[in-house]
Amino acid sequence: MTFDAWTIFAVFWVVFVTTPGPNHLNCIRNGMSHGFRCGLWGVAAILTQATLFLTLSAAGITALIAASPTAFTAAKLIGAGVLIWLGIRGWIMARRPVRAEPAAPGSIYWRAFAIATINPKSVAGYLAAFSQFVQPGIPIWDQMWVIFPTALTITALSYTGFTALGAGLGRAALGAVFNIWLRRAMAACFVVYGIALGTAATPTGKV
Repeated sequence: MTFDAWTIFAVFWVVFVTTPGPNHLNCIRNGMSHGFRCGLWGVAAILTQATLFLTLSAAGITALIAASPTAFTAAKLIGAGVLIWLGIRGWIMARRPVRAEPAAPGSIYWRAFAIATINPKSVAGYLAAFSQFVQPGIPIWDQMWVIFPTALTITALSYTGFTALGAGLGRAALGAVFNIWLRRAMAACFVVYGIALGTAATPTGKV
């Protein structure tokens, strides 16, 4: 991969992992509810999902999923349902006071992994990365030595930042009313993302 191609890919990935979505909301929520250190388990889960999807993309699996209307429709409906459920549950739970107390790392990790994996945006994003930025004529796994560390480093920095933002909000002396409405706003965003994902069009290899 040339330096110019790497630069373009890096810029694309920055936009991809900083555009607000369910992962960002979940990182902020983890930081608010569990503190920065425990919230990093969620970042670890997103990095696991990123590694998995990068590998599947290199093997051509995400292109097969995107090319199958049935598979993509099933994935997006499941993902939409989970996000809407999380939003409704978050709205109901918003009146409970926030306490930055440790939670089981496994529960934080697997929740974050599920949210990252069921998001059809991930399939579309990884498909775009590989259809637009992988250079023909060069063995794919040779290029992955550049793509993997670039994508994972940018991903880690982005979601660690959102987790820190949530931890800061959790520590701030926020009024009870503001705290409730902030959490309700985040819950509403989960519902909106769920509806948006449920109505998303099937991606193609020509992203």
